[in-house]
Amino acid sequence: MPTSLLKISHADPNSKARAGEFITPHGVIETPVFMPVGTQATVKTVDSKDLEKMGYKIVLANTYHLFLRPGFDTLKEAGGLHQFMSWPGSILTDSGGYQIFSLATRRKLSEEGVIFSSHIDGSPQKLTPESATQFQLDIGVDIAMCLDECPPYPSLESDAEISLQQTLRWAKRCKTVYRTWLNEQAARPLLFGITQGAQFSKLRRRSSQETVSVEFPGYAVGGLGVGEPKSLTWELLKASLEPLPYEAPRYLMGFGQPEDIWLAVEQGVDMFDCVLPTRNARNGQAFTSTGKFQITNTPFRRDFNSLDAACSCPTCERYSRSYLCHLFRAGELLGPRLLTLHNLWFMISLVKQIRTAIRRGSFTDEKKAFFNTYQYQEKEKQFV
Repeated sequence: MPTSLLKISHADPNSKARAGEFITPHGVIETPVFMPVGTQATVKTVDSKDLEKMGYKIVLANTYHLFLRPGFDTLKEAGGLHQFMSWPGSILTDSGGYQIFSLATRRKLSEEGVIFSSHIDGSPQKLTPESATQFQLDIGVDIAMCLDECPPYPSLESDAEISLQQTLRWAKRCKTVYRTWLNEQAARPLLFGITQGAQFSKLRRRSSQETVSVEFPGYAVGGLGVGEPKSLTWELLKASLEPLPYEAPRYLMGFGQPEDIWLAVEQGVDMFDCVLPTRNARNGQAFTSTGKFQITNTPFRRDFNSLDAACSCPTCERYSRSYLCHLFRAGELLGPRLLTLHNLWFMISLVKQIRTAIRRGSFTDEKKAFFNTYQYQEKEKQFV
């Protein structure tokens, strides 16, 4: 087995929540951690300095998008992805598996890989486990993800089984490329495996077991949050996590609702990413200590209070709800930027709060306090 990557400093006695850290070529990552999504080498409306000031140490980019634009030659000439986007911290790149899943009408899967038409110009493109892994390593990322196949919800069990085995075979091919690359380079990036299994707990458990047998330093749970009921999400997550090594980082892909982060950390998840804090901000939705609300709603036109009284971000310290409402209603670009800064501040503050609670031994109490204050969809409260 690989040497334990995650050094767990504290474990909550009443749940599976844990706090720790692991080292990447560009720095130490404290967990639990939320990674802002910078799909095309940018977290929309903010720059690298903004992220640094907030305290972010790692961001996520996407292989599928970077492969198409700007492409490998440009990134190589720039000196790698870090230099290209002027980001001194760590970078995790998704392999593009989920984007391929979303292109169901524009792609053809085979044992070799996937052939798809570019969403940019319709040109035919090809990704294989080998090319996806090589691309990520060659552009200098800190954490590369294996190419996987994400089945839809719902899936037939027979189809989910075929997908699971395909993902496993691809993972082995990704690792072969990774091993060869390490023998030729001085850098030491990480390669994480991805588990699948659709909506079937027994397949989820087996996918994790078989992926662990390939031996990766970290593991991601993929294919959740694709339409299944939240109650099923937590059941499937539990089945996926149980076989994973205790001291390997556990990454729940695509989750970033504040309430979901508490519930997933409780089950032992360490890493999260999601477009919602930034995408929703660009559409006028603020994440606050009492819940989410739409800043463009009429009551905020003459509300001169700060966005969130419990927040100390630059947006809340300087601007009123009324001003933010005005910016969005007037179509001013400053509105999405200010709200994105706030939502990202909220997310990093949230995981800091969770880490601190785990270290203090007060995770369960602080989780209860959060759910007593934070308002979200009523239909989800039954799962707390």
